[in-house]
Amino acid sequence: MFQDRNDAGMQLAEKLKMYKDDPNAIVFAIPRGGVIIADVVCKQLKLPMDIVVTRKIGAPFNEELAIGAVDPKGGKILNHKAINMIRASAEYIEKEAKRKAEEAIARLKKYRGTDVYDVLKGKNAIIVDDGIATGYTVMSAIKFLKELKPEKLILGTPVIAPDTRIEMEKQIDELVYVISREPFYAVGQFYKMFYQVSDAEVMNVLTKRTFPGST
Repeated sequence: MFQDRNDAGMQLAEKLKMYKDDPNAIVFAIPRGGVIIADVVCKQLKLPMDIVVTRKIGAPFNEELAIGAVDPKGGKILNHKAINMIRASAEYIEKEAKRKAEEAIARLKKYRGTDVYDVLKGKNAIIVDDGIATGYTVMSAIKFLKELKPEKLILGTPVIAPDTRIEMEKQIDELVYVISREPFYAVGQFYKMFYQVSDAEVMNVLTKRTFPGST
């Protein structure tokens, strides 16, 4: 069990130490909790940080039930099993995907000043989150970053659900994690302190950094 996100970030950084001082590596944090983890990782490994924002598509009448996720360009990853189970209509999914993509763009502009990214040719892109349960927002981030053509795509997280780990390994070049075990109920069960990260905390980390296209 991790004490908090700082402890988790330190342990993840140790697992990612082969990328220390790598001039071609960039860490892409998933807000909000992933930004705190990535900040620790970047300080330990002396790597630059960027962010990638994707948004969960919630089920009708139950926003917490993920039926998919969308990236800022509108690219969707869908949970067809859940969609069929709750009989979510195609119209609902398209409407929600559009709304959530607009939210993702707004967050990008708020957090990094722009929704423009450089092509990642020749770069090692390391996606970092504070934990992965079903993984739909992370899968959406993977899809988004693949379109930027990185040399290598790595996913780093302190904890990941075992079933999700198996699926993620098919989608990326390398998966780096600290804990993946059953029983798995929620990411928070593996942290002694797992508070909700505020926008202010995210902004405090990100205002110290500059991003491609933001100047």
